[in-house]
Amino acid sequence: MSNEEFFAAAERELMAEIDTSVPHSARIWNYWLGGKDNFVVDQEAGDEYTRTFPGIIELARASREFLGRAVRHLAADQDVRQFLDIGTGLPTEDNTHQVAQRAAPSCKIVYVDNDPLVLVHARALLTSRPEGATHYIDADLHDPAGIVRQAADYLDFEQPIALMLMGILGHVNDDEEARSIVRHLVGALPSGSYLVLYDGTATDQAFIDAQQGYDDTGAVPYRLRHPERVADFFAGLELLDPGVVPLPHWRPDPSPLGMPPSVDAYCGVAKK
Repeated sequence: MSNEEFFAAAERELMAEIDTSVPHSARIWNYWLGGKDNFVVDQEAGDEYTRTFPGIIELARASREFLGRAVRHLAADQDVRQFLDIGTGLPTEDNTHQVAQRAAPSCKIVYVDNDPLVLVHARALLTSRPEGATHYIDADLHDPAGIVRQAADYLDFEQPIALMLMGILGHVNDDEEARSIVRHLVGALPSGSYLVLYDGTATDQAFIDAQQGYDDTGAVPYRLRHPERVADFFAGLELLDPGVVPLPHWRPDPSPLGMPPSVDAYCGVAKK
């Protein structure tokens, strides 16, 4: 069997595991960002969500822009050469490895997810400049020890690593469990590492109502937290300016229009 035949067979097997009768957050996010890796059920759920909370589209775009600014800053200005991106989601434009390796071609990136559709698209993520490396591991956020164990096959845990938790902790409903996951992951990192994190926040009733409607479909729910709960995830770390702020307000690119409008998601970057 050729490599192409092997991968095609593996993809067919993985696709058989995907439930297309229930919407999925990664596919809906892909739909909101203009991607094609989604199904009718995701499009319908995404449209219903935006009818209640139109601001989700701008939030989705702002999240990608924050990722780009944060990764570029760490790779270009802080000399970080390793990134552990947990909750990868489906590939879009300017994924972590693309941004990081544009700034520093030797960067190594490990993506983590446990979604079959993301695994199907892992080959699209597994591209790298020759000087660096990109890997994908199949692991669950609820098992931080397992993530660290697998990531250590590809990353040097004696050198700084940027841990990225981008819009993923909302899938952990219990506050203490979410904090415990972050503590475990950050605790495994060496001094000089960074935590990059954002999550949607309970700062608009329309957002809360839209999320509840989505949760009621039977999809994996997402917990909207208040901004101060998001800030709690950075406890014990040195926050970079401007601290924990709405996504567009973290070191925005210069614009003659001034500070961009806010969205209902807060973010931060902090150093260990």
